[in-house]
Parts: sequence; C-alpha cells; structure tokens
Amino acid sequence: MFVMPSHIRSIVDHDGAVILDISRNTMATLNPTGAYIWQRLIQGMDIETIIVELARETKTEEIAVANDVSAFMEDLKSRHLVTIS
Repeated sequence: MFVMPSHIRSIVDHDGAVILDISRNTMATLNPTGAYIWQRLIQGMDIETIIVELARETKTEEIAVANDVSAFMEDLKSRHLVTIS
C-alpha cells in the first residue's frame, strides 16, 4: 500500500496537479493522467483498482495501463512523494 508522507501537499484540477514536498522544498507537476492517479491514491484507492478504472475509462488494455502506472509509481517513489507501508 502506498502512503502519502505528511510533508506532501497537492492541488489537483482538470489540467493536472502540483505537488509540494515541504521537507525537500521541491515541487512536481503532473499531467491530467498523473493527476487522475494521484487523486485516487490520496483517496486510498489501491493500484489494481486504479489500473482497472483507468483502462476502462481510456479504453486501453489493462497490461499497457499497468506498465505505465508502475513506471509512474516508481517515479513518485524516487522523488519521495509516496512511500510503501
């Protein structure tokens, strides 16, 4: 399960998201698809459910979405924007 560290703040809208890492004094921006995933992570949705919903909504094969979401999550982890619990 992924957890948002307490030092992370974000704003999500239809254009994407902005994530502020207060402890590192850094900012990251996400496109609308990244914001879609981020918002659902914040809501506590598990990765598998996010993949299924995103694949359904974009009419894309789940395996392709799973690969992209996995790469996205690795990027978030490398930036210390999410942790695993």
